[in-house]
Amino acid sequence: MAQMNMLQAILSAQKCMLERDDNVMIFGQDVGYFGGVFRATEGLQAEFGAQRVFDTPISENGIIATAIGMSINGMRPVAEIQFSDYIYPAFDQIASEASRIRYRSGGEYSTNITIRTPCGGGIRGGQTHSQSPEGIFTHISGIKVVMPSNPYDAKGLLISSIESNDPVLFFEPKRLYNGPFYGDPNAPSIGWDTHEKGEVPEGHYSIPLAEAEITRTGEELTIITYGTMVHVVETAVKQTGVDAEIIDLRCLSPIDYDTIINSVNKTGRCLVAHEATKVGGFGAEILSIIQENCFWKLRAPIERVTGWDIPYPHAFEWEYFPVPKRVGKAITRIMEA
Repeated sequence: MAQMNMLQAILSAQKCMLERDDNVMIFGQDVGYFGGVFRATEGLQAEFGAQRVFDTPISENGIIATAIGMSINGMRPVAEIQFSDYIYPAFDQIASEASRIRYRSGGEYSTNITIRTPCGGGIRGGQTHSQSPEGIFTHISGIKVVMPSNPYDAKGLLISSIESNDPVLFFEPKRLYNGPFYGDPNAPSIGWDTHEKGEVPEGHYSIPLAEAEITRTGEELTIITYGTMVHVVETAVKQTGVDAEIIDLRCLSPIDYDTIINSVNKTGRCLVAHEATKVGGFGAEILSIIQENCFWKLRAPIERVTGWDIPYPHAFEWEYFPVPKRVGKAITRIMEA
């Protein structure tokens, strides 16, 4: 085992797959010589050559169209969209082409592409470098949507994504890349301070894409979350002292129904937390699952803690971000209901 932060784990996963499979190719804006804006591909071009790790023009729809063409001709492309805020120009390629080709061709072709993209806030990125659009893509049939919360999962899930024969959107919470503060002295603790690195195998391993993880067992309350918010809710639970069970979804689509339903039926209380805006956010889908399957077991209304329904504010980042204090207040409301 090696000690890695999330960036190092993501880099390790890509290197591992480049070594194992000659059909794997990595490309995007600045991912080659420069090694990516966050250095998630650092050194890969030097080691594997410019034909397998290369830069592209600033054209997100062109990047994904290229990946689709490569995949139906037998390659396994890993395409980086530099920030998830800029994925929208590629939406038509993802929704209308990548997600449909296997169905349209009767299984003759598949789009086994992995789209890596940093998401979320907490690094003073402002409204155009802090968005969390994961919920939009869970609405599209034929797309897998993944978001890890720690280095071990990041590597194992990314390897599984690259090996998958379906298109995968792999969202990487940039707040978790290197550690807690990114040079911001005003940033509150979100629970990542003591977990900047984790033990990660240096070789190949994979984590199934449709399995959530229970990161903390409990009897009084179920908290369902993913990405950066896993650490936020862990901190809030410690501060409140509630015996909560925490579920890290890891994969939003396909979702692990059984883990959610079994936990909520056990505890009778539920809180859903995500950084993305509330209206139309993925939390609403989780609430629907619970309503349909756990209604008669509920002992209190379900709570949601999310980002606000506004553009991500640069000047008021920590008023927008769902910090442990907000989660703690929601926990108290549930337990007192």
